[in-house]
Amino acid sequence: MNSYGSFPGARPRRLRTTPALRRMVAETRLHPADLILPAFVREGVSEPVPISAMPGVVQHSRDTLRKAAAEAVEAGVSGIMLFGVPEDAKKDAAGTAGTDPDGILQVAIRDVKAEVGDDLVIMSDLCLDEYTDHGHCGVLTADGRVDNDATLERYAEMAQVQADAGVHVVGPSGMMDGQVGVVRDALDTIGKEDVSILAYTAKYSSAFYGPFREAVGSSLTGDRKTYQQDPANLRESMRELALDLEEGADMVMVKPAGPYLDVLARVADAVDVPVAAYQISGEYAMVEAAAEKGWIDRDKAILETLTGIRRAGAQMILTYWATEVAQKLRNA
Repeated sequence: MNSYGSFPGARPRRLRTTPALRRMVAETRLHPADLILPAFVREGVSEPVPISAMPGVVQHSRDTLRKAAAEAVEAGVSGIMLFGVPEDAKKDAAGTAGTDPDGILQVAIRDVKAEVGDDLVIMSDLCLDEYTDHGHCGVLTADGRVDNDATLERYAEMAQVQADAGVHVVGPSGMMDGQVGVVRDALDTIGKEDVSILAYTAKYSSAFYGPFREAVGSSLTGDRKTYQQDPANLRESMRELALDLEEGADMVMVKPAGPYLDVLARVADAVDVPVAAYQISGEYAMVEAAAEKGWIDRDKAILETLTGIRRAGAQMILTYWATEVAQKLRNA
């Protein structure tokens, strides 16, 4: 007994006294296999092109993409999500470069497949926005609206050419109603039943996509609020989740990650399929910018953000730091 009453018998601090003890009782662990590297490959370049809003990230040439894929394998990263950046002259209203068997994304899939085989899960962005001259994720009606059902026909074609190129997983990301079911049918029709679908189940209309627009050379005018989700809504995501699972999604994803950890946790609690989260360009850029200013410890901030995403329920995290973090985890 002391002048302030009894000393506490329960002392949670006892389990925080040393780094080894904290490591032993940690409830959440990051592993290289949790990580997926998003990578951009640009048509017609022989050297990587830096992305000014994402320090350390580039639009790869075909050769440097192969090298990045090999480095990811060596670091223990599980997957790579590929985004194609076509030459501006090849963009059109229908995004035909996205379904050209010799388009940049299909070429990149074949390149990575030749470089690393099945040692890395090769994923592909299945969307039209990189290939359209208007920058939207689908084809437009005469009055400028995104035509959902006409866009689904284009997605079916994209799925088939990506599968023919050798992709392991397609990621339909355009937030068209019915996209997962149409893509599944398209793949099964050509005997590609083994190609998996990572559904962009909850993809929000976010201010944090800004740097990504530079990364893919987006031609977007206007916004995507009529098809991407409203940041105010959570129950809507659960409806999207039910639909994607019914249509045959093998894995589901929440994007962005950091501002939507509550959505991620709800999704993870509700399903028995693997759950991914995408730590997007704006999340990356904020940490890099603050670290450059000396306002935060870069390495600690990176690990803290990733641990938070993992703790919220993501089994897989798409992050531009994937290879760097995987290397550090293996050497820890």
